[in-house]
Amino acid sequence: MLGFSMIQTARQYASKLDSPLRNKLVNLYRPFRWVPCFLHKPLEKSLKLTKKFPVVIEFEDGDCLSSVQEVEETMKRTLFCEYKHYYSSISCCSVVTTPAALEELLKNCHGIKKIHDDRAVQAFLNVATPTIGGTTLHQNGLTGEGVTIAVLDTGIYAHPDLANRMTTFVDFINNRDQAYDDNGHGTHCAGDAAGDGTASDGLYKGPAPRAHVIGVKVLDKLGSGSLSTVIAGVDWCIQNKERYGIDIISMSLGSTATGPAADDPMVRAVERAWNAGIVVCVAAGNEGPRRGSIASPGISPRVITVGAMDDRNTESRADDIIADFSSRGPTPDQATKPDLLAPGVAIVSLRSPNSYLDKLQKSSRVATNYFVLSGTSMATPICAGAVALIIQHLQNNGIAYTPDSVKTILLNSVEDRGLHPYDQGRGYLDLNQLPLS
Repeated sequence: MLGFSMIQTARQYASKLDSPLRNKLVNLYRPFRWVPCFLHKPLEKSLKLTKKFPVVIEFEDGDCLSSVQEVEETMKRTLFCEYKHYYSSISCCSVVTTPAALEELLKNCHGIKKIHDDRAVQAFLNVATPTIGGTTLHQNGLTGEGVTIAVLDTGIYAHPDLANRMTTFVDFINNRDQAYDDNGHGTHCAGDAAGDGTASDGLYKGPAPRAHVIGVKVLDKLGSGSLSTVIAGVDWCIQNKERYGIDIISMSLGSTATGPAADDPMVRAVERAWNAGIVVCVAAGNEGPRRGSIASPGISPRVITVGAMDDRNTESRADDIIADFSSRGPTPDQATKPDLLAPGVAIVSLRSPNSYLDKLQKSSRVATNYFVLSGTSMATPICAGAVALIIQHLQNNGIAYTPDSVKTILLNSVEDRGLHPYDQGRGYLDLNQLPLS
């Protein structure tokens, strides 16, 4: 088996192939143990020419257009291959390739930094606003007005609690123009951040009830997507930051971290958004209490990674405890994550009627317009809503800011609960500790 070319390729170009893709290439040969030796060569040739792998190709920084063109030309002239899209702000492209075409690219295209398996990405699903001090800030006029939050998720249903505040909608799954959410997760997350409680007489209100939201659908009806759809959504936000005034990205999704942050393309994408001036809030994941369970892109040292607290459905913080499911650090780089905790258990937010979750969990419906969900998925947009209040305060006072300075302010608004930093980060979000009145 040592003579098989894709095993040799996986070894020769190990530094340019992420581990999941290397494993897939090597595993091409697993069935060969049951195949007579004289059939190995024709079977290998057939697999190399016909087996399809969706991948994301990351290019070296700098002028990579010639490398992109080379990849595109290779895909177009090769049977069973497909060139899908180039994400200019993140310097990568998505393609469907065969092992033979992949081998050709590795040998001939010198501008390739790394090739990643287009891995699956999932939504992290497993009395929040008063608990974090948002009500007090509302009374002082901070409601997120003038701030825009892009929710990268399963879409957003046109709920009355978001009326006239959904700036636009873009769909990387089904390419539809009208806002919708066939899963329900994204609508809930949008409400966690910016629902105004219209349909509940103000009872179920997010931290930033006057903020604008943008629906960026990167996950399908089942709450699943891929590395390429998420990168497409982040790239769109970077490209359209000025056009739509995007201040914050909220991402309640991710995948298992397979290596250090520097080698992770999803980390690279969110950090490009951060460098472009967009504050990025991402979910820690729901794989706790196991150590080392922080998901990608939450392993990024720059973005804000959010774990979940259980507020016990009371406004008092005294009885709150960390949610058992909330992922814990350290990251593969041994960095401390999450950055902080926010409420994420039994959160009542917006319902998307007839969506997948709405039909699957009918018992989770609250009245006609609301729905209960738990997860770091819920904690993340609640944190994004809190960030919107901070940004509004800075804008109102003519104070220049960067994502780094906003993160610093946010992490100064936490209560140390005495937990290990790998569990709580800096602590539990408490906006009452900020001088934002």
